[in-house]
Amino acid sequence: MTRIALQNVSFYPCKGPARAALVALILLTAVLCRAAAAAEGPAEKDDRLGMSIRVPLPITTETATRVELFVDRALRKAEREKKSRPVLILQFDFPEDQQVNAASTDYHDAAKLAYLVSGKKLNKAQTVAYIPKTLSGHAVLVALACDEIIMAPEAQLGPVDPEEINDVQRSAYKEIAERRRRIDPALALWLLDRSLEILRVKTRTRAFVTPEELEEIKKDQTIDPNSIKPLTELVESQPGQLTGEEARRLDVASYLADDAEQVARVLELPPRAMQEDPSLTGAWTAMRVELIGPVSESAVGKIKNSIKREVGAREVNFVCLWIDSRGGSATASIDLISFLHTTYEGVLVVGYIPRGGCATSDAALVATACDHLVMHPDAELGGSFGEPLSPDNVRSIAGAIRRDEQFGRFGSWSLVAALLDPDLEVFHCEGPGGQIRYFCEEELKEQPDPTQWRKGRQITKAGKPLQVSGEKAFEYGLAYATAEDLSEFKRLFGLENDPQLVEPGWAQHLVDALAMPGVSALLLTIAFMALYIEMHAPGISIGGFVATVCFLLFFWGHSLGGTAGWLEVLLFVAGVGCLLLEVFVLPGFGIFGLGGGCMVLLSLVLASQTFILPQNAYQVVQLKQSLTMIAMSGVLIVVAGLLLRRFLPKAPFFNHMILAPPQGEEARDIGRNELLLDLGDFVGKRGTTTTQLTPSGKARFGDRLIDVITDGDVLPAETEIKVVEVYGNRVVVEPVRGRA
Repeated sequence: MTRIALQNVSFYPCKGPARAALVALILLTAVLCRAAAAAEGPAEKDDRLGMSIRVPLPITTETATRVELFVDRALRKAEREKKSRPVLILQFDFPEDQQVNAASTDYHDAAKLAYLVSGKKLNKAQTVAYIPKTLSGHAVLVALACDEIIMAPEAQLGPVDPEEINDVQRSAYKEIAERRRRIDPALALWLLDRSLEILRVKTRTRAFVTPEELEEIKKDQTIDPNSIKPLTELVESQPGQLTGEEARRLDVASYLADDAEQVARVLELPPRAMQEDPSLTGAWTAMRVELIGPVSESAVGKIKNSIKREVGAREVNFVCLWIDSRGGSATASIDLISFLHTTYEGVLVVGYIPRGGCATSDAALVATACDHLVMHPDAELGGSFGEPLSPDNVRSIAGAIRRDEQFGRFGSWSLVAALLDPDLEVFHCEGPGGQIRYFCEEELKEQPDPTQWRKGRQITKAGKPLQVSGEKAFEYGLAYATAEDLSEFKRLFGLENDPQLVEPGWAQHLVDALAMPGVSALLLTIAFMALYIEMHAPGISIGGFVATVCFLLFFWGHSLGGTAGWLEVLLFVAGVGCLLLEVFVLPGFGIFGLGGGCMVLLSLVLASQTFILPQNAYQVVQLKQSLTMIAMSGVLIVVAGLLLRRFLPKAPFFNHMILAPPQGEEARDIGRNELLLDLGDFVGKRGTTTTQLTPSGKARFGDRLIDVITDGDVLPAETEIKVVEVYGNRVVVEPVRGRA
């Protein structure tokens, strides 16, 4: 604050009006200085530098090294930006199902980190321990080493509960407590050793003492006996443990905060301060993968396989996902998001939308699902291209956004959902302490006290999904930062070299080739032609083997491409089974033949896409490609069938597999005889097969050549047979007993 000391000002030799004018000038100057100081106050508050790091539990040697790296880089950043006493926040966390393991921090790892946090190096900073859940085991020592402790009301501090307590541990807990003076050494020892008796007293310097320490204090000062209370009477938790409410009541915790947003508010920091700054936390081994063009199962498969390969081979811990996509398959996008969220712990995924790039429709969901999103100021995020997503897709995706904790870092699920939902109205809202959030009506009502928020202007347009530039995305908190080029991107994250662009391996190229419509159509053509040959040869021959290989390649390629699964395979197998049943057991063309054919066609179409009915422009294009593949295959099968029927019986080796059809006068005689044929008295007659029966074919009875069929047996040519049943023109035969 600027101060003007009027009592020290001498007004002589001014007299009369001149003196009055001088006094007025001085008073006006004082008022202006005070106003300027008031105007500067909030700017200084907003300008505090806060930086966070997540401390996973249990604490290990790697954790201590990572925090040490964070401290060094944070202090250099504060010095470079000329910020005095930056705030360094340690957020202790562990997965929900790992609470038991979280308490198993080794003492030596905890002590190493605690001495670092409480050491002289960090006298230039304010250290804060944020405990949102439970902090137990020797990790408690690290929290005691911080200048401030902030806890959630229901969180717990302690117990340490070591298997054995030695003098080294007692000395460390006492020394750390004395360094920061956050709590009394006696209370720190009580967290270590729950069997200690601790008293709360009112002294000039201490609040908690042991009975022995109390006797020493009484030698120098008078203690009111009514102020002495056992600690066990002040807490309801088990010995060696404090809840957030109890820690605040005993002045162990400086503040209570339900979430990271409240932590930022009580520390007078912007919300971004609670997001881990990746440039301060790691030595990066970086890679780059690209999502350019439509989001498809094939594109997502390439990204997933590349990340798996590089993380395993090179221990990559930084993935730059280069995005320039107008969306495509919502199913594929959700698959990629699930992979990025759940596959690898400790791998930072950063989305980057370059100059002239965009991430619209479901690609916007992929971009915002990354750990951080960096955009060129003029790049585009959100909106739709071509046909928007169907209302059902929008509703299901919006529900997933609300349930996914990864999107909670934006402070609002409404913004992310509005990137896809044209009907969602989102408003600029101002809340307690000048907080700015962006809520729809539904999310606003979900706030603990909606009346504390003042709804302002609407930031979405009716009937259109939210679409923002890189600058606006940064303003709304959707983007972590903006970067003009890759060099600026590298500086943001402390990367020394360009992230290495990872190209798909040979296996991925093979999968892509097999999934191409032309190659898929060729595989199906070869497979069905091989089956045609197999039908005219007894037993399982080369035709069956080739057909099996072709069908396996077809479904394997589409499975790895992300479009085929067990449903398509089962449909295909069931369809083929129905067709075989119709051919061998129920000759003719009935329900099994029609249904089996439909199932086979449906399985082949579904194996080429991830949807049943198209919902947007991308899916319409993909359906056209699937139908084109089937049509191409059908044309090729007809052409190949005609060629096989004409030339295969004359070809060496293959002429034993299929006989040439009757031609000329023989064909006319057979046709005339079949038209005039009365088969009512044929039961019991014997004849000889002239073609292989598989299970149908030709047989001669005297001078008459007619079509016959078996009950499913395959009989070679020149087999003696007899007629067992006649149904109209359908003649069922069996081999004569004792003959092959």
